[in-house]
Amino acid sequence: MPKLSVIVPFYNVQQYAPDTLRSLRANARRDFEFILVDDHSTDDTPAILERAAEQLSDVAQVRYIRREVNGGLATARNTGLDEAGGEFLTFLDGDDWLAPGYLGELAAAVEELGCDFVRTDHVQAKARARSVHRVPHGRRGEVLDPRTAILPADRTTSVDYAYAWAGAYSRRLLDAGLLHFTDGLRTAEDRPWIWKLHREARSFAVLGLLGVFYRRGVAGSLTQIGDVRQLDFIRAFDQVVEETAADREADRLLPKAVRTYCAIIAHHLSDESKWEPAVAKRLRSMSAAAIQRMPQDALGDVLDTMDLRRAGRLRRLRRRFTTTKAAA
Repeated sequence: MPKLSVIVPFYNVQQYAPDTLRSLRANARRDFEFILVDDHSTDDTPAILERAAEQLSDVAQVRYIRREVNGGLATARNTGLDEAGGEFLTFLDGDDWLAPGYLGELAAAVEELGCDFVRTDHVQAKARARSVHRVPHGRRGEVLDPRTAILPADRTTSVDYAYAWAGAYSRRLLDAGLLHFTDGLRTAEDRPWIWKLHREARSFAVLGLLGVFYRRGVAGSLTQIGDVRQLDFIRAFDQVVEETAADREADRLLPKAVRTYCAIIAHHLSDESKWEPAVAKRLRSMSAAAIQRMPQDALGDVLDTMDLRRAGRLRRLRRRFTTTKAAA
C-alpha cells in the first residue's frame, strides 16, 4: 500500500501543468502514489501528462487516467479517489504547485498525530504577489473533535476554509464514504464536503505547515467567469443546509450554515457586472428561491444580526420573490 496518494485533476491547463508536475517530482518518494486525472482536456494537457507519467514512474508510483467526458472538478477528484490505494490521501489542482519536500512532512505529521484528517495553511499566488492564508483555527498540532471547529456562527471558522488540497486524510474516511464529492458540482464542490467531514469525522488537527501554492486569477477559471456553471453554488449550499438540518445538533449548527449561505448569495449579488445578463437574472431568481427554502427561523435570526448592507439586499430579494409569487 502506498503511504500517500495524491489526486491531481487537470483540465486545459497546458500553461501551468509543467509547474505542477515539476513540484510533484520534487516531492516524489517510492511509497507515494500520484494519480493524474485528465478531465477530457481539449488542449495539449493530455500529451503533457502522458510524458510526465512515464518520467515520474522512476521516482514514485504513478497512474494516469483520462476521462472520456468532462465532468468537472468534483467528478474528476472522485475518479481519482476510486483508484487511490494510499494509507493517506491528499489533493492538488492541476494549475497549483507544491514546495519541495512538503508531501513528506505532511505524511509524517498526519501519521504521527493519528487523527482522521489534518488541515494546513497555504500560499496564494497572483502574478508575482504572494500571501499566506491560515486555517481559521488557533490551536495547532492538537487532535480535536472537528465539530468543535464549526462554530461560532458569526465568525470565520474551519468549515469556511474549504480547500480540499489544504490537508491530508486517512483512508478510514474514504472507506467510510466521507471523502467523495457531490458528483457533477462545477463550483463550491468543497463546501458540502468540508461540512460533512467536520460533522462526521471523529478527529482532526491543524498543522503549522506551509507548502501548497494556490494560483489565483487564472484565465478560464470558473472564479473568473460569470457563466451558468457558477450557479452550482446554490446546489452546493442547499446540500449543506439539508444535511445539517438532519444532524443531531441541527439547532446549534444550522445558524452557521444559513449565515454562510446568505453571505455567499450576498457576495454574488454585489458583483452582478461579472455575470452574463441571462445568468444574472437566473442568479436573482434562484437566490430568491433559495432564501425561501432556508429554515425561516434561522434565516430571520441571521438577517437580524448581519450588517445592514447585506441584510438589506437579501430582504429586498425575499420580498420581491414573495410579491411575485402572490401576484402569480
